[in-house]
Amino acid sequence: MVKGNVSAIFDLIIIGGGPIGLACAIEAKKAGLSYLILEKGTLVNSLYNYPVNMTFFSTSERLEIGGLPFPSINPKPTRAEALEYYRRATVQYELNIKLFEQVETVAKEEETFIVKSYKASYTSKYVIVATGFYDVPNLINIPGEDLPKVYHYYKDPHYFTMQKVVVIGASNSSVDVALETFRKGAEVTMIVRGDTIGKSVKYWVRPDIENRIKEGSIKAYFSSEITEIREREIDIITPDGPVTLENDFVLAMTGYLPNFNFLNKIGIECSVDENRIPVYSDSMETNIKNLYLAGVVCGGMNTHTLFIENSRIHAIRIIEDIMSKK
Repeated sequence: MVKGNVSAIFDLIIIGGGPIGLACAIEAKKAGLSYLILEKGTLVNSLYNYPVNMTFFSTSERLEIGGLPFPSINPKPTRAEALEYYRRATVQYELNIKLFEQVETVAKEEETFIVKSYKASYTSKYVIVATGFYDVPNLINIPGEDLPKVYHYYKDPHYFTMQKVVVIGASNSSVDVALETFRKGAEVTMIVRGDTIGKSVKYWVRPDIENRIKEGSIKAYFSSEITEIREREIDIITPDGPVTLENDFVLAMTGYLPNFNFLNKIGIECSVDENRIPVYSDSMETNIKNLYLAGVVCGGMNTHTLFIENSRIHAIRIIEDIMSKK
């Protein structure tokens, strides 16, 4: 047990207690490494912040970690099932994790890392950054985006009952928000930059949103952008010219970004193009020796390319590389 500013020594510190951080810890434990997970929020914090009614695109077996079966009563598991599964995986493997302990700095001194949170300081030979991408909203940078009526995160549709709601975007999250709030009695308008609903929208949801738009239950402005948000109105540029709408809430489902500030702060290099992909090798080692990346943080701005199911392998690659150095 670490108290105050006393430094504890581990083979490995894992920053981030999401599914991939947990997978890394399981592989570390199997390999006999001493390790600690530091998570700034609750267990699998990003999944906890997903909408309460969210259903995964993947089947449950593709979300499994550590060889632990993920039973589900649904063809596609729900958020609630995933939260319970990853909690049980943490308990089953007796993972060493500290929740609500945000890492502030990571500094390398010769062959060791000093990892400091606001609670304590830890020393390790290896570090894995598995911080995901759900903590920093992708802002649209328009006047009024900072008003209290604007939400970049969405939990439950009931709050928006009988309100005039604008949903920005046409991705899975945007479509889910539009349909859920509509079915709770909101007057819903979608603002879509492209000329159609996103190609990646779940196949069983696409007919629903397309039919609601076609029948006029949900209004959609395609090839359009919101330009200003005010207390009771919004301005839109459409192919037919500017439009002003009365509005109570704006749900900006414009995606999220990795915490580039944190990556830069600890010295991880990223590409200089618009993708901002971090530098890492096949073994997931960054430009800093013995500091690794795992999970969707590896995708930079291309957050749609990495998911739990194709990031689980990162844990195996990293621990194999660490063991080869011992």
